[in-house]
Amino acid sequence: MEYKLVGINELRKGDTILVDDQFICKITDITLSAPGKHGHAKARIEAVGMLDDKKRVFVMSAEDRAKIPIIEKRTAQVISVNDNKVQLMDMESYDVFETDAPSEIKDKLKEGVQVTYSDMMGQKVIKSVK
Repeated sequence: MEYKLVGINELRKGDTILVDDQFICKITDITLSAPGKHGHAKARIEAVGMLDDKKRVFVMSAEDRAKIPIIEKRTAQVISVNDNKVQLMDMESYDVFETDAPSEIKDKLKEGVQVTYSDMMGQKVIKSVK
């Protein structure tokens, strides 16, 4: 998995962050506390998992660095639709793979339609129909 390191004090609401080296999360709230007499400033981060929708809250030193995952956004063509699974072909590499069909756009997924998807930690998630 590819990622870049960014200082905690540079993170903003809406950014993505890698939690515990395995969960890709979108930051919903970040609060920085003032440094104490003998300590460093702390950051309290609330984030929601992009793949599992679980809320995670953790505290880090504001001087630490966080891993920011590099999420690839690509286009693909729908080859077939079976129940909750969709078979797609990437438009650049022509790789064929299968992924889950999101419930909110499931009725728009038909053979030959182009979609945009994100590749997050090897898991491909359909984002929208073109």
